[in-house]
Amino acid sequence: MDETKASGPGASAAAIRAHYDVGNGFYRLWLDETMTYSAAMWRDEQDTGSLADAQRRKIAWHLHHSGADRTDAVLDVGCGWGGMLRAAAATRAEGAPRLAHGVGLTLSDAQADVARGAIAQDMPNFGSPSPRFDIRLESWVDHKPAEPYGAIVSIGAFEHFTKPEDEPAAKIAIYRDFFSRCRDWLRPDGRMTLQTIAYGDPNLDAAAIPFMRDIFPDSDLPRIRDVLTATDGLFEVERTRNDRVDYARTCDIWANNLRTHRAEAVALVGAEQTRRYERYLKFSGWGFWSNHLHLLRFRLKRR
Repeated sequence: MDETKASGPGASAAAIRAHYDVGNGFYRLWLDETMTYSAAMWRDEQDTGSLADAQRRKIAWHLHHSGADRTDAVLDVGCGWGGMLRAAAATRAEGAPRLAHGVGLTLSDAQADVARGAIAQDMPNFGSPSPRFDIRLESWVDHKPAEPYGAIVSIGAFEHFTKPEDEPAAKIAIYRDFFSRCRDWLRPDGRMTLQTIAYGDPNLDAAAIPFMRDIFPDSDLPRIRDVLTATDGLFEVERTRNDRVDYARTCDIWANNLRTHRAEAVALVGAEQTRRYERYLKFSGWGFWSNHLHLLRFRLKRR
């Protein structure tokens, strides 16, 4: 893939890799043991459980609500380090068939390497016949499945589909293209779940949150109305959640973990890169606590 070329709308492959390929060792310092780089899910605001437990609960929510724990073919758009697909193979609903085929899309070489290695290590635990996994360095724009999926999950990828300079109508068109493709990729009874950061303040835009532009210069956030408009006629929105406090708590824990391991982080990526992430995590947490940013989770049924 040409790293200087955008693979479709939104952030280019080079921009995505500039963030996610900083180094797996760096992320291991402050993420939890599941290597999940998205908002966790606590039972409620009084839940004092660990970040790892909250991440597993989030993964379980997506598996259940997309039907990925009950179907034999799953697509993960923005698969990260492969945690969702591994959980889909290991966690099956009662009476469900084994997962036969799991496909993960990412633009990060570093994430793909870890995902492939972790899946290979887990293979003996999946039983026989083992699932077939494809971790692809591929944009959703270029994806052409050989057969329909029973479920689609997308966590933390939607934020990268448009650019700050895109006009509102252009953003809706890109989002609608994504949902149209997902509808075509699903079986008639298929569902998908989507998790994305979104603007909470109607007057907020990318220029007002420079700490996000510093980390993701080519990416812009949706608003909830954008998602609802883009899915109209393609998916029934069966459930919507705004779990911004979950992301606020997640960012606070990540920031604390990074502080704890700051010397190791500086040794790995340098002082300036470490400061950039410290700022990003601190101000992101503030954005969610202050209601300027939302964390939206959708359950969508193919129409």
